[in-house]
Amino acid sequence: MRARVLVAALSIGSGLVVASPLAARHSEIGTWRIWRSTRGVVDIAGPRSDGRFVVAARGRLFLLRPATGRLSPYPSTGKAYAANPKLEPYIAVAGSAQRGSAGCSFRRDTVYAIEPAGRTGVVSVAPGGRVRRFAEIRGVKTLNGIVFDTVGRFGHALLVVGLTADGHGALFSVDCRGKARTLTRAAPHLEGGLAVAPAAFGAFAGDLIAPDEVEGRLLALAPDGSVRDVATLGQPAGGDIGVESIGFVPSAGADAYLADRLSPGNANPGHDAILRLTADTLRAAGVAPGDLLAALEGGGTTIDVRCAATCSVSVVATAPAGAHAEGSIAFAP
Repeated sequence: MRARVLVAALSIGSGLVVASPLAARHSEIGTWRIWRSTRGVVDIAGPRSDGRFVVAARGRLFLLRPATGRLSPYPSTGKAYAANPKLEPYIAVAGSAQRGSAGCSFRRDTVYAIEPAGRTGVVSVAPGGRVRRFAEIRGVKTLNGIVFDTVGRFGHALLVVGLTADGHGALFSVDCRGKARTLTRAAPHLEGGLAVAPAAFGAFAGDLIAPDEVEGRLLALAPDGSVRDVATLGQPAGGDIGVESIGFVPSAGADAYLADRLSPGNANPGHDAILRLTADTLRAAGVAPGDLLAALEGGGTTIDVRCAATCSVSVVATAPAGAHAEGSIAFAP
């Protein structure tokens, strides 16, 4: 048994203000379990309106049904989506509320994938399978994350992060016509899974939450490009080590899913598998709807972050030895 403790509090401006401790809550540390072997897996997004996830693996896309674990190629007909299997082409899936501010909308269930290097940009894959170049994003060396603004502070845009040639984090919003706008090129290191904070997430409601694995920071970015620290995680930091994968828990009955990529020669070589934390395990660990889960790339240790007037963090899960977490944390009943 353990108690949840306060290690960070409400962030004001660029500083961190420590508040009084929260009441302790007793819970058990859970364990991510290997759920399905999936060669080359780097990200999981969704679910779509039919309940299936979209999985990015070995430079291709697949549809995955959580109830059965069945994996099928996507698109099944027509021009196939293809990306460099050595890179990390993270993905996002448009939901029902993605109406943009450019007089159009993102079609529901369309998949958007970053082109991480070279001709950096975003590719879209329509529900019927049509693949096309959707947006050009210039002035960055790499693209490292993608997510939809489901709250609205960013105009329900598609949000993409990357790194400039001198190592600064860059944030872009992309409207439903594929026009990209730069919000900042002066952020800390940004890479990995992204999430937009729900309305109940304290002072960070509506902000983009992004990991900085190099310094082990969890950051909140506003539409004006300003950056604040959300919480001090108190975990190891560094490339391929620090916080990488995040996701907000949508409901009490949702299982969590995480990509565990095989990375030969790495200190945490991974398993080429999709990991799962069941809803029962999350509840036993004290995790509640609206909390943020954040997993370390190196080893998969997972922290629960809860923000209201103040923020608290707590380790809630471990992963199989040598796990190598990638992409976002996805949820489904």
